[in-house]
Amino acid sequence: MIEGLKVGDRAELTWTVGSEHTIHLGVNRKGFGDDGKAMRRSAVVFSTPNMILLMERAARKAIEPYLEVGEESVGAQVHIDHLAATPIGAQVTAFAQVTAIQGRAVDFDVTAFDEREMIGKGTHRRMVVSLDRIADRLEQKTPTHRNGTLIPMLATPNPGDLPSLSTLQVAVDDRVAKVLLNRPERRNAVDQQMTRDWEELNAWLAGHPDIRIVIIQGAADTFCSGDDVREVGDLSLEVARELSYRQARMYLNWENLPQIFIAAVDGNALGAGCVMACSCDFRIATYQATFGMPEILLGWSPGYGLSQLTALVGKAKAIELCTLGGPITAQQAMDCGLVHRLVARQQLSTATAELTQKLLAMPPMALRETKRLIHQDEGTQVKSTYVADTQAYVECLGTDDAREGIRAFLEKRPARFSR
Repeated sequence: MIEGLKVGDRAELTWTVGSEHTIHLGVNRKGFGDDGKAMRRSAVVFSTPNMILLMERAARKAIEPYLEVGEESVGAQVHIDHLAATPIGAQVTAFAQVTAIQGRAVDFDVTAFDEREMIGKGTHRRMVVSLDRIADRLEQKTPTHRNGTLIPMLATPNPGDLPSLSTLQVAVDDRVAKVLLNRPERRNAVDQQMTRDWEELNAWLAGHPDIRIVIIQGAADTFCSGDDVREVGDLSLEVARELSYRQARMYLNWENLPQIFIAAVDGNALGAGCVMACSCDFRIATYQATFGMPEILLGWSPGYGLSQLTALVGKAKAIELCTLGGPITAQQAMDCGLVHRLVARQQLSTATAELTQKLLAMPPMALRETKRLIHQDEGTQVKSTYVADTQAYVECLGTDDAREGIRAFLEKRPARFSR
């Protein structure tokens, strides 16, 4: 830790209380009191865990300027009194003041106020730790964590040279990285190798915030046909589960990266390809593009991506896409909010370049922060649904219907599912 932090230093942080910060008091999930009678009064209030989180983040803010590269502060002790209720929509400010520094331990007095009164007070201790040490411990725990990590981990930044990737062609020009999905013989299907390549590329992008835009296109007039069904048929259920978790986190990591992602879609964007497009910040498509979630026609439910899809097109359209399995045209995708702009095939590169230049003209920090805040505003619940998605996918994958779906796909015939 860099010298300079001293007793008396303080920091503050303000939140506007949103629905994700609250608890609904006075009713259970059915909307009635515990005695079964309808409640006349109830209250939606700022929850204690979120008040403590705000206090912790204020303390973290006080320490942050004094951290060395590779260090972070973590909460070690919390003793908090929650004194008063605060309604949704109110502003709450937390204050953290340093009271003692003992080696790597920093103690704070913490308080929180809404616009009328003090709502909380207490003490908090933070420890300055090595990020490498934490990462090593997490890696030791991850293999035994059968339900996957609930919140996607940030890609570990790689500030080094651009890695050599066998399934992705990456060209960097000024502040733009153009990524070509390069498995034309498999219609750019996502397999284990492409997953590893994306994980490496995500880490490199995290280590190169000077790259401001990432453009994704597919080779051979196809964006991405989905997961590699032939490979899926050869995977054990255990390997399929771990691969699905990794792929879900791979796409969700794009929300955490500083770059703006643009999908330039021509041809099919199906299954994993549709999720890939949905995970980008912008989608430009040609009139020849098609989008769809055909997993059900193979005998399983989507292993990830339902939250991204539903956020864009709404529940009704998501149900249609995922339960019927058929594709939609580019115009239909535009109409339901999946696509930002439609262009002729020969204009795709030009339209993408125009959008890129508009984004590059924006102030870098404001652009990054705007992207972060928009994704953060969704809350954490939608970011964790892939755990349930993957569990359902693996259960389906072990059925006779899935085996029939894979055989039918490889034999290019309609599947004959159980009745």
